[in-house]
Amino acid sequence: MDDLAARAVKDTIAAFDRIKLESERMSPEQLQASLEKMLKEHGDGKDPIWIFGYGSLMWNPEFDFHVRRVATVHGYHRKFCLWSRINRGTPDKPGLVLTLERGGSCRGLAYRLTPATSRDQLSRLWTREMSMGSYIPRWLECRSGEETFEALAFVVNRSCTGYAGKLPMDTMVQAIATAHGKYGPCADYLFNTEAALHQHGIRDEHVCQLVQRVRAHMRG
Repeated sequence: MDDLAARAVKDTIAAFDRIKLESERMSPEQLQASLEKMLKEHGDGKDPIWIFGYGSLMWNPEFDFHVRRVATVHGYHRKFCLWSRINRGTPDKPGLVLTLERGGSCRGLAYRLTPATSRDQLSRLWTREMSMGSYIPRWLECRSGEETFEALAFVVNRSCTGYAGKLPMDTMVQAIATAHGKYGPCADYLFNTEAALHQHGIRDEHVCQLVQRVRAHMRG
């Protein structure tokens, strides 16, 4: 196959991927219904609302909060297993971003929303995290020191087309080091996450290993 034909095939595949992406996008009505369902599971918004951040929510939460704590959830772990075909990559060259996968535990940041504005903050968060159907919202038991409380976390939706599953390290490094989306390089997402973990005294060996490998790849 010559270069022109190969490029045509690649463009066709990318076009179909874009169609798939749009088909997965949730409507404003679907987003609102999903949010209301989660609020009803947690006292319809009357109880204090905590958000658990393990990736970009640690360094770019984009919501108002009045308490922030280092916290742990059990039963899930932080993992780069979600293809990013818009924000940190493209359909033909996707990046990888974090989600929560079953098994193990995860240390991150828990935020308690400001009561007066919690519903508005959640609506904005829902648009950011839930629009493409990549995550499933869950109320998880969260522990911070001696305190235990429920926190809302976004875990992976294994049924979405962006689910990458278990990938070889070399594949992960290649994707993160080279992909670029509308929010910038995928590598920046990784580096910002490592910086936030370090700032709050959280050690994640997998993230540290990826940072070392990605930096080495980018240096050539």
